[in-house]
Amino acid sequence: MRLAILGCGTVGSEVVRLLHEQSADLAARIGAPLEIAGIAVRRLGRDRGDLPVDPELFTTDAVGLIKRDDVDVVVEVVGGIEPARSWLVDALRAGKSVVTANKALLAEDGAALHDAAADGRADLYYEASVAGAIPLLRPLRESLHGDRITRVTGIVNGTTNFILSAMDATGAGFAEALEEATELGYAEADPTADVEGFDAAAKAAILASLAFHTRVGAADVHREGITEVTAADVASAQAMGCTIKLLCIAARGVDAAGRESVSVRVHPAMIPRSHPLASVGDAYNAVFVEADAAGPLMFYGRGAGGAATASAVLGDIVAVGRNRLAGVRAPSESAYADLAVRPMGEALTRYHVSLDVADKPGVLAAVAGVFARHDVSIATVRQAPAGTEPAGRGVDAVLVIVTHVAPDAALAATVEELRGLDAVRSIASVLRVEGGE
Repeated sequence: MRLAILGCGTVGSEVVRLLHEQSADLAARIGAPLEIAGIAVRRLGRDRGDLPVDPELFTTDAVGLIKRDDVDVVVEVVGGIEPARSWLVDALRAGKSVVTANKALLAEDGAALHDAAADGRADLYYEASVAGAIPLLRPLRESLHGDRITRVTGIVNGTTNFILSAMDATGAGFAEALEEATELGYAEADPTADVEGFDAAAKAAILASLAFHTRVGAADVHREGITEVTAADVASAQAMGCTIKLLCIAARGVDAAGRESVSVRVHPAMIPRSHPLASVGDAYNAVFVEADAAGPLMFYGRGAGGAATASAVLGDIVAVGRNRLAGVRAPSESAYADLAVRPMGEALTRYHVSLDVADKPGVLAAVAGVFARHDVSIATVRQAPAGTEPAGRGVDAVLVIVTHVAPDAALAATVEELRGLDAVRSIASVLRVEGGE
């Protein structure tokens, strides 16, 4: 079984190393030895340390490598949209099986890859695209195929989870926690994809597509990052017995017309410390799946890193190899449900709203009236200790309000009206609350 490997960075080099170290075991599991036909890289002269591979296998001609007749499987660990999309579409249409870790491509245009796989009657595996080494996508695609999944809630970005965990543990602000994450190698030099939620949104699209048998793309996912989360937000969450996590949430429900549909979103949220996801710390990932028959299921482990991701890639290579030797294909894409994706305004959620208000009679009644006008029910109200605004103006009182479940649009409209209320000096923070109802 001959492999074309596209990319030899952090993940690609680990894949090559594991192929070498575990060659005998992998051959026994598949029923045939694995051989590297070539490795496509951007620069031939780059120092790759003591990587156990013949230097003659490296090439800058990825297209030529893919087209070779002696290549059975294409392993893509380059990332990005193009040229990866063109490479993989061509390989699949030519009947070559593909293993990829490219979450961005799958979320942006997974339909093109699945269609090409169907045209070429080839396998497309991508376990490594979400949650690293955690076996998650195959259970959704195969093990739970006979069940009805109702909700998927996950922590799928290790960088943001490390940052929020550090803020919760030490009381640090976002900038301090990000600096620590960068020093430890958890955050990239440009952390935008992580802290603004782009990485998690791509993964949410993939999870929703598999869970609900519906093609969901990155553009369908409502996305918010964690850059606005403050130390005060974390302290307020602690006072409620909660912690803050960047969650990806995909859920079945009905839209405004009463039709079954799905909601897919990524945003920071408070969750009770009793929730299984609350204890997931450091750079770990975890996904909580709820299904009609199976009930709640939890998948937990390292969600990133060269070795963890390479482990998932190797697992897919073994599956592809077995299929090719047996003359069968993996289960094809299941998108029969074709459910509509609800806009964020129709998503049902709860809010935690912190208000700096004037301390005088009638203020609470005025604030409660705003919530009532938008048909948003208040669950709890508490008055927090007064503080001082950054500009130095004293705050008379701080009201912390937690709502019951309501459409997100109604909650957003409530907050917008509160901004114009005379008694409200400022809205200190607004965060969604999940997992309590």
